[in-house]
Amino acid sequence: MSHGDWMFLYDDQEETKTRFVSFMGEKSRFDLVIMKTGRFYGKSVVLNIQTNRLAILGHKDLQEEGYLEEAFQIDEADADELREFLFVSI
Repeated sequence: MSHGDWMFLYDDQEETKTRFVSFMGEKSRFDLVIMKTGRFYGKSVVLNIQTNRLAILGHKDLQEEGYLEEAFQIDEADADELREFLFVSI
């Protein structure tokens, strides 16, 4: 225990590969941070900088209907564009 009465479940540091990417879809702009780490069983942490929403994603997650729409609070058309980009980026 440290920092008063805080009980840490874990406090690890790890090297990551981080990509900052911005692209324009048909109607929406995406400003993303994609972090690859060994922490999440091969999945990537994807953060939308504009909305501060994030998801831990692998290719199976991208195939799950409605997953991106819910995680990033976007419509189906935007999710399709984001999904297409992420399939080749994560």
